[in-house]
Formats: sequence, C-alpha cells, structure tokens
Amino acid sequence: MSRSAGLVREVGLLGLTAIAINGVVGSGIFVLPATVAGLMGPKSPVAYLVAGALTALVVLCFAEAGSLFEETGGPYIYARAAFGPFVGFLVGWMFFLSRLAAAAAIANAFTAYLSQLWPPAGAGSGRALVITLLVLSLAGVNFVGVRYGSWTVNVLTVAKLLPLVLLLALGLPMADPARFTLIALPDGAALRQAALLLVFAFGGFENANVPSEEARNPRRDLPVALVAAIAGTAVLYVLIQIVALGTVPTLATEKAPLAAAGRAVLGAAGALLITLCAVVSTSGSLSAIVLVGPRILYAFAHGGQLPAALGSVHARFRTPHVGILVFALLAWGTALYGTFAQLAAVSAIARLLFSAATCLAVPVLRRTMPDAPRRLRVPGGVLVPLLASAVSLWLLSGITRAQALAGGIALLVGVVLALLAPRRRR
Repeated sequence: MSRSAGLVREVGLLGLTAIAINGVVGSGIFVLPATVAGLMGPKSPVAYLVAGALTALVVLCFAEAGSLFEETGGPYIYARAAFGPFVGFLVGWMFFLSRLAAAAAIANAFTAYLSQLWPPAGAGSGRALVITLLVLSLAGVNFVGVRYGSWTVNVLTVAKLLPLVLLLALGLPMADPARFTLIALPDGAALRQAALLLVFAFGGFENANVPSEEARNPRRDLPVALVAAIAGTAVLYVLIQIVALGTVPTLATEKAPLAAAGRAVLGAAGALLITLCAVVSTSGSLSAIVLVGPRILYAFAHGGQLPAALGSVHARFRTPHVGILVFALLAWGTALYGTFAQLAAVSAIARLLFSAATCLAVPVLRRTMPDAPRRLRVPGGVLVPLLASAVSLWLLSGITRAQALAGGIALLVGVVLALLAPRRRR
C-alpha cells in the first residue's frame, strides 16, 4: 500500500497543540518546584523564565524545519534531508530511544502517583498489572485509528490542565508576595543547575513534529502549535512556581510540592485533586508518546532503514499497526525492568542530541531547499539555530560519566543498525 493510500489526515491544529502540551506537561512539574526552590529560593520563578527562553530557541528551529515537510518522522526526516541517510538514521534512532525511555519512565511515574491512591500499584504484581493495563489500553486506542488516539490526547490534556488552572485561580490571590520575586539577578551557578533541570521539563514539544502525514495541514499548523504550546506552558510553569512559593513556606523540603500547595489552598481536597491531576497528567503524556513512537518506526521502514513490516498500514484502521504493537511491547518491557531515574537520564541525553542536530539542520535546509514553501522562517540568519545548538551542547556537557556511557552505548547500537540498513535495502 502506498503512503498516500495508507495513513489518513485526521489531526488538526488543536490535536497538534495537545500533543505538544502533553509532551511538556508530564510528571516534572509535580516535583520540580521543590528542587528549583531549593536551588534558588524566592528567585526560582526567574529560572523558569530563563529555561523557557532557551527552549524557545530550539522550538523555533523545530517549527521552521517542520514547516518544510509533510512526511512522518520529525527530526529523522529533517536530519536525513540535511545530512544524508546515515546521520539521519542516527538522529532518528536517538529520537526513538528518547520516546521509548520517556514512555517507560512516565509509566513508572504513573504507578508512583497512583500508589498514593491505591498502594498496591507501587510495587510487585500490582505495579506490573497497572503498567500492563495502561500501555495496553493506550496502544489499543491508537491501533483502531489516529482519530481516537488524538481525541484521547485532547481529552487528557484538558483533564490535566483544569486542576492546575483551578490551583492558580485560587492560589494566586493567597500567595504571599514577600516569598518570591520575578525581578532579580540570581546566582549564576544555581541558575545553571536549575535551568538544566527545567529545560528537560520543557522538553516533549517535539512529539508534535512526528505525525505530519496524519495532520490536516502540517506546514501551516505545526509552527503555530509548537509556539503556542511552549508559550502557554512557560506561563503556566511560572505561575505554578509563584503559587507554590507563596503558599508553602517549606516548599524546598516537600517531596510532593504541588500536593502541598493544593493542601494549602484547598485543604485535604486540594491535595487529593493534585494527586489525581498527576495521575491524569502522566497518562496523558504517555498517550501522546504511544501515538508518536510507532510513527518513527514507520518512517524508518519507509526510508528503507528498518524492516518493511514496520511501515505497513492496517487496511481498516489506517494506522501503522505493526509499529504500534512493537513500540507498545518495547515500552511495556522497558517500564517493567527499568527505573524512573535511569530511563529519564537516557531520554534526556537522547533529546539533547537530536535537538542539536535539528537546529544545525535548519541553515543547511535553507541552503539546499531555497525554493521550498515556508510558513515560518526564523529571523536573524544562522544566529538562532547556532544559539539553540549551543544550548543543547552546553547542557549535554553537564551529564555524568554514567549517563555518558549509557548514551554512548545507545549511539553505538544506532551506528550498527545504520550500517546494516544499506544491506537491507539491497
């Protein structure tokens, strides 16, 4: 079946925006307010502003690159067009690993939050059962149609944002302005540590770049979705930090800082509401990844760099059904046998690598595709792509030796697969 006769265009601007937001607003915002407050105290909202500005540089590069293509694959397609199939595969491989590791890490975070409501979910057979049902249900929804997968993402996005908006609406008037500041010169070392954590928390928007063949108008809608998602999320994060600082005097020592803020604003019901919000938030983030991850395998297969079966489309549901099954199985196994910290580290390293590659691809694509229609061209020539690449590489320089080893092994596996790919095409 040809690509044009396979996947169907069912995802609109709202769906792309929801995919981007779901990728960003996951588990991090429910724990990071305490960590950032411990590093920067009353000045911690400034860290969110800095991290948001740094992330915006990368987002603009993804938006420009995304406006050039209508193929499924996101960073894989951009790198392949700019640097050739070998580099393209390595970039796509790191992107795939980041989605796989993130899916498994979020599944573990889901069980951790759910265990606050149902303790057996936190360990043993209860944890295994919850992970299995969660991954199976989300894979099933995506199997029967991208429309249903996108609707699921949309519903979970609204469900996760409403409690946070309620917390802000009630908490901002109660926040003590003496406990926070937005105009201050923070300590440089503390700001770097906080920004490093928060740039990871702002990641995930790139999920929206992948399903371009199933978007109704990706060239027009994708840039709007990415910019809207990151701008809205930055405002949300800053306001959440202000409420948490202004209502919880012991914020830096809280293990569940947003639950503590909910308790301060709404009492015990508020803590329960935020816990439920965390459960919905993690399931929403996972739903977006389960939609996106299989499309990377699909793109590899149609690029001749992984077995063709991964690129097959179901005759009735018009979804990459083999890719969905393979990704769900891999995510399920990785979630069962990996820890949140290990998986989050792999995801973060892989994200920095493919982000830097995408930013570097933008000036190359401007030169090699000068006449291609562009809905967005980032101003400033090569300045923004180079700054965005530098941000990614700067953050990459701060990883530990163990993290570098894990990333190196993952990249080596990608090199082996990339070298085997020409034989597969022959």
